[in-house]
Amino acid sequence: MSTLTRTGLLRMSELAERSGVSAGTIKHYLREGLLGPDAEVVRTSRNMAYYPREFVERIQLIKRLQEERFMPLRVIRDLLAGDPDRAARLIELEDRILERAIAARETGRVSRASVRETYAMPENVLDRLEELGVLTPGARGYDADDVAIIEAISRFRAGGYQEAIGFTVYDTLRYKQALEPLVEEEVRVLLERLAGRVEVERAAQIISSGAQPLRDLIGAMHAKLLLAALRRQRGAQ
Repeated sequence: MSTLTRTGLLRMSELAERSGVSAGTIKHYLREGLLGPDAEVVRTSRNMAYYPREFVERIQLIKRLQEERFMPLRVIRDLLAGDPDRAARLIELEDRILERAIAARETGRVSRASVRETYAMPENVLDRLEELGVLTPGARGYDADDVAIIEAISRFRAGGYQEAIGFTVYDTLRYKQALEPLVEEEVRVLLERLAGRVEVERAAQIISSGAQPLRDLIGAMHAKLLLAALRRQRGAQ
């Protein structure tokens, strides 16, 4: 065993074995600047170099971001450039939140037949909403959020929002398109504020507990903005 190996540095073959990533891929990561400054690598000759043990976890994280998140290497490089440990905590928190959300949605799914019967929803309306990505049913039917959307549309229709006077399922696109950037920003802020400051399990609980209050907040703010817009419209006449 060489002195460098005893001090905790790894040969390329050892780095590949421990990370589960081929030496060729690791060398590509090195060329792309994904493993930090070259000063961390100890070169003893033209063909021999030793690498920090910390590279093992970083290589595994890079590979995971590639395969599970489909991130291009330039995006991964930017993500890891500032604080690799924080990036890892962000990924862990995202995964935990997704695991909870997926588990919750897989319980209590409702079939299309049941939804049609309960809410008197025409088949073609459900088809259109699915085509627009407003509804995203799985093999076992609709999740709770899908059902809530269907119920809301049913109530709209019962209240007079009919196609005969111009209201169609395509109106839902306005809300979907308006909410998407807001949600993206919300996710970014939440993850930045919680990752590394709060334990992952607690952070997931905080986000989960905030879901209903956030819906109530958006609903109340929408009501206020709608009233204000109607008043401005009246004043402009």
